[in-house]
Amino acid sequence: MSAPVLSPAAGAAAVMDALPADFYARPVLDVARDLIGCTVEYEGTSGVIVETEAYHDSEPACHAFVGLTPRTQTLFGPPGRAYVYRSYGIHALLNAVCEPEGVGAAVLIRALQPSSGLEEMYARRQLGGAGVVRERDLCSGPGKLTQALGVSLANNGCCLQRGPVRIGSRQGEWLEPRVVLGTRIGISRAVDLPWRFCAADSHHVSRPRPQLARNRADTPTPVAR
Repeated sequence: MSAPVLSPAAGAAAVMDALPADFYARPVLDVARDLIGCTVEYEGTSGVIVETEAYHDSEPACHAFVGLTPRTQTLFGPPGRAYVYRSYGIHALLNAVCEPEGVGAAVLIRALQPSSGLEEMYARRQLGGAGVVRERDLCSGPGKLTQALGVSLANNGCCLQRGPVRIGSRQGEWLEPRVVLGTRIGISRAVDLPWRFCAADSHHVSRPRPQLARNRADTPTPVAR
């Protein structure tokens, strides 16, 4: 794996090691699991990833299932890019493009544990009509976290190494998180695939919390079309 990219220091802020592109050029299920405990950073706000979902062009819940279109072009592009799309005409959702170029696969970032810039996060959520928000609910969903971070459709296709949206490696207590698997939520197709990954016992994951725990060997893997 190539060397991580370091972000420019901002004042006294710590320098974050961004994950290299080849971290993402792997099976999407491996990337989805390994992103738990990593940190998303954008314009002075950040949070630790505590929940992800994997999507692959071999299954109908993935946008790439329909093939290459103007909308899915980013999904089929180089790994390590952000795929940001509008959900239900309301929320921008952040995904990390995975697997070799030409394969449509991505990991949806579903929830974060806020770690910096919380004042700005609260302001953005309240400006978006959320009202009074508890910290555990600040980023406990894919639409909530993009609103809190300020991520928008303008970030679609950006490099997750160089930014402006960046994902950094695991640090400190998150070096070896315990991960629980379950079925994906909020979808109507391929609902039985256990491709949802959550930090065990985290209060920041979205609801409903997963009830199913599986080993990696029990997880169905994508089949090339």
